This record gives sequence, C-alpha cells and structure tokens, in this order.
Amino acid sequence: MMEKNVLAQLAERLKHLRLDTEIRVMEVCGTHTTEFFKTGVRDIFPNNLTLIDGPGCPVCVTTNEYLDRAIEISRRHGAVLATFGDMIKVPSSYSSLTKERAQGMAVEVVYSPMNALELAAHDPSREIVFLSVGFETTAPLEAVAVLEAKSRGIGNFSILPGNKLTVPAVKALLELGEARIDAFIIPGHVSAVIGAAAWREIPEKFGRPCVISGFQAQDLITGMLAVTGLVLDGRRELVNDYPRAVKKEGNRKAQEIMFSVFEPADADWRGIGTIPGSGLAVRGEFAAYDASQKFPVTVPEPREHRGCRCGELLRGLILPPDCSLFGTACTPSEPVGPCMVSTEGPCSAYYKYWR
Repeated sequence: MMEKNVLAQLAERLKHLRLDTEIRVMEVCGTHTTEFFKTGVRDIFPNNLTLIDGPGCPVCVTTNEYLDRAIEISRRHGAVLATFGDMIKVPSSYSSLTKERAQGMAVEVVYSPMNALELAAHDPSREIVFLSVGFETTAPLEAVAVLEAKSRGIGNFSILPGNKLTVPAVKALLELGEARIDAFIIPGHVSAVIGAAAWREIPEKFGRPCVISGFQAQDLITGMLAVTGLVLDGRRELVNDYPRAVKKEGNRKAQEIMFSVFEPADADWRGIGTIPGSGLAVRGEFAAYDASQKFPVTVPEPREHRGCRCGELLRGLILPPDCSLFGTACTPSEPVGPCMVSTEGPCSAYYKYWR
C-alpha cells in the first residue's frame, strides 16, 4: 500500500508540473520508448514536456547494407543465418529474411548467441552465422559465445558483427546539431554495463543534463522529474537515478569480456552515417569467427525505401505520426522500415499504444 501511495504521489507531481516553455527530452533506449507507453507514464506528462526518440533501438539503427551482406553470405556460401526474432521482418535493400526463408534460405530464430553456438555444435556440417546486432547489453554475451566456440573447437560458428556503442552516437547527434534536445533519459541496462561515468561528457562538454533511469513506472516518473528539474534549474549535470543497478564504473567483468573479443571501430548508423569509434569489430585473433572475413561477398549497392523516414526519426527530427507512411503503407504486418518492426522500435510502440 505504501509503494502504491508513493507512486500515486509521484505521478501527481509529474502531472501537475508547471512548465512555461517546452522541454524536449530524448530517450536513448527502445525499451524506454515502449515502457513510457505501457506504464501509462506518458499519459500524465504535463503540457510542454515532449519525449523524442533517438538511436536507441539496435535493429532500427542497423543499415540495409548489413542485412544485404547477411543474405549474400547465405546465398553464396550456404550458411545458416541465426538471428533474434526482431530481425526477421526487417526490410533489406531488396528483400528480407522472411522473404528469403520462404524461398528456401536457412534462417533460424534463436534467443541468445549461445543457442546459435549449440546449433553449430549439434551439426558440424552446417555453417552457422549469428547476426550480432545490439548494444553494450548484448555484446558481452556474443563475446562469450565466440570464446566458447574457440575453447570447444567449434569451427562452423561465426558472427556477423553489427554491435554498436551508445555514447558515441549521442555525441554525434549533438555535434550534428539538427534537433533541439534539452536533456537525455539514459538507458539503465546499458549504463549497468558501461558505468554511469561513461556519460559524463554529455553534460560537461555538450551542456545537456542526463538522467540514468530504470524501466518501472516509478523509475520513469522519478527520471522525468529529475531531468525536468535539471533543465529548469539550468544544471548541466549527470544524475544516476538507477543506483540499485548502475555503478559509477559499471560492470568491469562484462567490459573485460566484451573487449577481449571486440575492439572499437567506425560503424554506419541508419540515418546518421559513419560514426568514428561507435562500433565493435572482431579482434584479429578471432578472425576465424568473423563471418565478414570468413565469407567474403560482393554486396549490391544498398538502397533506402521511398518515403521511409526512420533516419529522421532516429535523429530526433520527427515523431512516428509525422511520417506519411505510418499506419497506412507501413504497419507491423507490412513494414517499410525497421522502426515499425522491432519491439523496441518507436513506430512499433506508437502503432501499438499511441493510436
């Protein structure tokens, strides 16, 4: 009862917060996008509080070229593509994994990179390529799978590296200066790995307040109260509002495992372009487990789908309903862009809850 009373009091504080000018807060996490809707917290936002979407969905920021490459690897080398379910319906330049599977391509949906590794272990005659797409939360798990494959001598397993680092992307957005962003809500799970201190440069160098938040209703409310308070007071600070999970230094063991297999590299982001040091490349000593090196292919020139505004959305320039395709030509059953496909995609969240 006490917890419910506290939650109700916090909700009232947020609902009746008086903002004389608009405050635009960017969330850098697809889970936050969905949870603000699911919990109903977005419904109690006061006037002039706007939540804008950023590059927080790993599937969404993955370029068409990545999927084009995966499809070509399977076509040319007969490899089995193992992937999380979110990637199945994402349109590539010319096809999708769903369409390719319907035409006979071997595509397996797995729930972890270790599942993909076990597929390889159970059938050494098949080459298994895991589509390694994600942020710092999943990269350590993929590193573990590579280490395990090497330890067990499983040579028919590899990953197609597509992991990305979140902090460089936020810096790149601020350097572009296209969107008005007054503050950031920072993902708690990513911060649990990389540490709160990793975000320090955002307020110190770029002057944008940041609040690290969890994902329950109370976390979301206290996070928004904290971030609006920082903006109203003119305080360019980083606040860790999720101390039960996030420490200053992060998870050192997870970082050690991740960087034992991967190293920072330039990476392409949908709608943003190449961001220096924002990706994770497989280290040279693990080249045998890097599908991009193990299975060289020539990839057709990538193309974007006409009318899709996912790139603008991921830069905070528009909201999903601003796209003329939203809910008409582009729906979860017939998506034009990845933001409508992934469970963490902003268009998917708006389609399911906002309408």
